[in-house]
Amino acid sequence: MYPVIAAAALLLGSTSGSAGTSFLTAAEVAPDRPAQVAAVTGDYLYWSFSATAGQQPTVSAAVTLPPAADRHGAQAWTIEVFDGLRRRQPCVAGEQSPVVTADATDVTLGCSLRQVRSWAEPSDGDPLPGTYFVRLSSTEMPEQDLGLPVKVNLSLVAPKGDTGGDQGTLAAPLNQINRPGSVVADAPAPEASAAPETDSSSSFLPDFSSRWIWTTGGGVLAAVAGLTGFSFTRRRVRRA
Repeated sequence: MYPVIAAAALLLGSTSGSAGTSFLTAAEVAPDRPAQVAAVTGDYLYWSFSATAGQQPTVSAAVTLPPAADRHGAQAWTIEVFDGLRRRQPCVAGEQSPVVTADATDVTLGCSLRQVRSWAEPSDGDPLPGTYFVRLSSTEMPEQDLGLPVKVNLSLVAPKGDTGGDQGTLAAPLNQINRPGSVVADAPAPEASAAPETDSSSSFLPDFSSRWIWTTGGGVLAAVAGLTGFSFTRRRVRRA
């Protein structure tokens, strides 16, 4: 099924010859604009596409593997689809994670999403209008097989269905917003100000404040109390 879809998509329009290496650099594809990419095993390839309410997107990938003489064992491949919030979407049809033998010449992967809804509760996780991301990767293989050349054909179909059952519309599509930062110009370093000159003879004394008054008054009261107490407690000397 999926090779037929890929072949039909290649005949519909122009072809994209690029793929991103992350969500931020994902290359855009469309039903009339499939992708043909030369890559190597071990790469993570990313594409993006837009979906509207009522569509049921299906992505398929045909990977031409390296020559069997250069490989050392079986390989496992995976295709995944994420929404604009980078939530992984389940596939309702398609071979999502096939394993191919060491003598296989190619592998075909596919993922059909649920129908995109016009509105849903945030906790539902249903597909909503916006941008979707496709990630293709080789997940398991002998270490000696990393870096071997492969060719990838990725295609997309998105038939339209009915959305009459949805009771609402989304305020804005779930599109990724990239806000790169800016390089801040180097600001001149502030010059150190010279410390004010002070008299070294009085530098060890604290500044005059109300504490001086309270401390002095407390000392005087303590001395008076001590003398008064001593006068009452000392023994009188009798004269002979």
